[in-house]
Amino acid sequence: MGQILIRNLDDSVIDALKRRAADHATSTEEEARRALAASVGLGREAFLERIDAMRRMIGPLSGPTSLEDLRADRARDDET
Repeated sequence: MGQILIRNLDDSVIDALKRRAADHATSTEEEARRALAASVGLGREAFLERIDAMRRMIGPLSGPTSLEDLRADRARDDET
């Protein structure tokens, strides 16, 4: 993952991020990451929309689910 350094931020922006972070029980850095991601269309809602679009493109999957695989593996372990 990359890093950036943002210089010359207005103190009011930093204060607002700190307040928002406190309200969400996160760090100021995490709140800044979320704000940047949302500002470029990579917020949670946009992400979920893209995932749903991919699921529609792929279509229904066949075969066992990961839960079914896990249960089969555990059952196999219990036999030994």
